[in-house]
Amino acid sequence: MGKALIITDHDFKREVLETDRPVLVYFWASWCGPCRLVSPTIDTLVDVYTDRIKVVKMEVDPNPDTVKQFQVEGVPALRLIQAGRVIYASEGAITKQKLVEVLDGYLAAG
Repeated sequence: MGKALIITDHDFKREVLETDRPVLVYFWASWCGPCRLVSPTIDTLVDVYTDRIKVVKMEVDPNPDTVKQFQVEGVPALRLIQAGRVIYASEGAITKQKLVEVLDGYLAAG
C-alpha cells in the first residue's frame, strides 16, 4: 500500500505548483481526532489514482505559510490543486466514498 508524500512549506512549490497533474493536498494536525480517521483514506488514494493525481500530506502547525496561502481554517482539510489553482476545497472529515466521487468527477471533467 502506498503512502502520501509528506511535504513542507519549503517543498510546496516544487511538489504541488510545478507538477503537471492535479495534486490532492491533505492538511492535518497530530492533535486532530478526525484527521486520524481520514489519514488512512488519503494513503489508499495513492494506489487508486497512481498515474492521475499526486497525493501529498502537510501538517499545519509547522507549515504556516502554505496554510495561510490556501486559507486552511480547520483540519482535516483538502485542496485539489491543478496548474496552481484550487479546483476543489473542503474542510472537516470526509468519507472515502465522497472523496472518490469528487476526484472521479474532476478527472472525468478534465
